[in-house]
Amino acid sequence: MGRQAIYDRLGDVVAYELLFRDTAGATQASRRSADATSRVIVAAFTDFGLHELVGGRACFINITREFLIGELPIPFDSNQTVLEIIETVEVDDAVVAGVEELVGRGFTIALDDYTPGAHDRLLPLATYVKIDVLGIGVDVAGIARRCREEYPNVQLIAERLETEEQLHRAFELGFTLFQGHVLGRPHVVSMVGLSPARLSRLRLVSALAAAEVDFDEVVTLISTDPVLTYRLLQATNSAASGLTARVSSIREAAVLLGLPTIRHWVTLMLVSDLAEGTESQLVATMTRARMCQMVAQRLDLSGDVAFSVGLLSGVAELIGQPPAELVQQLPLSEEVSAALADGAGRLGHVLKVVRDYENGDAVGLAGILNPGGAVKAYLAAMSWCNELMSTTTTAGEARSSPAPAST
Repeated sequence: MGRQAIYDRLGDVVAYELLFRDTAGATQASRRSADATSRVIVAAFTDFGLHELVGGRACFINITREFLIGELPIPFDSNQTVLEIIETVEVDDAVVAGVEELVGRGFTIALDDYTPGAHDRLLPLATYVKIDVLGIGVDVAGIARRCREEYPNVQLIAERLETEEQLHRAFELGFTLFQGHVLGRPHVVSMVGLSPARLSRLRLVSALAAAEVDFDEVVTLISTDPVLTYRLLQATNSAASGLTARVSSIREAAVLLGLPTIRHWVTLMLVSDLAEGTESQLVATMTRARMCQMVAQRLDLSGDVAFSVGLLSGVAELIGQPPAELVQQLPLSEEVSAALADGAGRLGHVLKVVRDYENGDAVGLAGILNPGGAVKAYLAAMSWCNELMSTTTTAGEARSSPAPAST
């Protein structure tokens, strides 16, 4: 999300305009549409939090026609938000009525890139009017004078200020607020978020890796995901599975292959989908999980729980989210949460020695398995992971082909 400050005549920041950005490195918006507005609203009020973005200052958000006439809802209150009506909105009776209704609800209105014309109908309803000082053929002085004379309660914002000369000119013309690159370029703020579908699959990963999952629950969890079901059946019916008879349901596959095998296949598929990482990254994540499982078993701890800790720590790295934030979104036990978030407890110690070994520090792992045992265990974990990856090759190929139509 882009964030550009708006300054007063004393040089203090009094507001921020929130701007759509489709990538963290984008310097400008690729589109100004209802979709862009929706994403800004959702990010501002849910992912980032409005206070984190603007503090107690006013927040300008571009609003398109769909929001003005009620086709799309404005789901927040009017406390500190300013609805900025962009210049491309066609002003007709429906828009005027919609803006009147929003003002009646307490919303503050700003007209963006204002020039005389159809948007004049909205001037009596506006609190802010933004004038583009770089607009071709725009009589900035005349527009500013008219607004001051006819609408004295409107605050004028000079936007797209590029030079000190333009800034001084804006002061002379009576503008009260200022925005532009001469004062500060838009700053892009980013964070990693989880879509509902992604979060659902992440929860499925944690459920499948739990210490105790009964047969019926696993079958039900997998079967609720049609795409996952299709891919798992493709993998099960491939030559790599070793089955001589074809299967037609998840339950049948689980009976013939065994619950642990099904859980491992599904876990790998889910991690691959969640992270969209390279094969080497997926191997590293699954190898870590397997190593945690083996080390925990040596210490008489639950191997399945340790596998879950190692797996979720790798997933957190792959999706670029701190483990402490990840655990807050998942139904994990206190023991697992503490191990992931703080490295606490015996499971936290297991995770630490495995990660240290990955980074070239073998002391901790060697103290548990002895030096030779640590090397053998790591090679065994990698071999297990490579074999698991090979059995899901068919599923990966199936994913790249269109899934059959549902009947």
